[in-house]
Amino acid sequence: MTYTLKKSLGQHFLMDERICKDIIDALKANEFRQLIEVGPGGGALTKYLIKMEDIDLQAIEIDTEKIEYLLKTYPALEGKIIEKSILDADKPFSGPFTVIGNFPYNISSQIMFKILDWRDDVQHVIGMFQKEVAERIAAGPGTKDYGILSVLIGAFFKVEYLFDVDEQAFNPPPKVKSGVIRLTNLHNPWKVEDYQKLLRLVKAAFNQRRKQLRNPLKPYFSADDLRHDIFTKRAEQLSVADYVSLMDKMK
Repeated sequence: MTYTLKKSLGQHFLMDERICKDIIDALKANEFRQLIEVGPGGGALTKYLIKMEDIDLQAIEIDTEKIEYLLKTYPALEGKIIEKSILDADKPFSGPFTVIGNFPYNISSQIMFKILDWRDDVQHVIGMFQKEVAERIAAGPGTKDYGILSVLIGAFFKVEYLFDVDEQAFNPPPKVKSGVIRLTNLHNPWKVEDYQKLLRLVKAAFNQRRKQLRNPLKPYFSADDLRHDIFTKRAEQLSVADYVSLMDKMK
């Protein structure tokens, strides 16, 4: 049985076995019992995952044709595939779980916001992204790539950029390079109690990233607060700790 590639779903299937094995090795470096694979597609990673002993595997795939192919090719997946978009899926497990995937480029940032929604239970993420998205997630303060996801992910996870992946590792080759990153849950080190409040603050700050913070953040702070030196800085100059500290003073 064969399958077709669907550009509408951002499908680029990983074909390089060396890269597959490198991703699986990165996964095995962590302990886990429950694992969710996002977008298994043609099974490049799945064929390794189903061989792992003593784990509970679930796969989320929206493409009916790929599901038929996976079930025919890997019968062990019977009852383990959730036919939905990851963006619409409920949390697949109770208790801690790990996420792995060659994430569709067209929704990869949205997938990270989904991971943030599940942040209390996600132990690790091993994910392949478009290289520039991976670099944004892993970026630190004071860099051009540092942005909303850098801050929000960094508030809850340790981020490691593991390696680049060349375009030719895929069929069809995408127009850009890819990057694999690992997230490790830090268990809320800054004691963020109101994630939605932090989200509002960070989005507002980066919405006008070229301006001093006193401009975009004016609605959220008193006139006295806005006189502090930190509000003369720009969004990319603040660390995660700075944002958490500001959040605690918001109206």
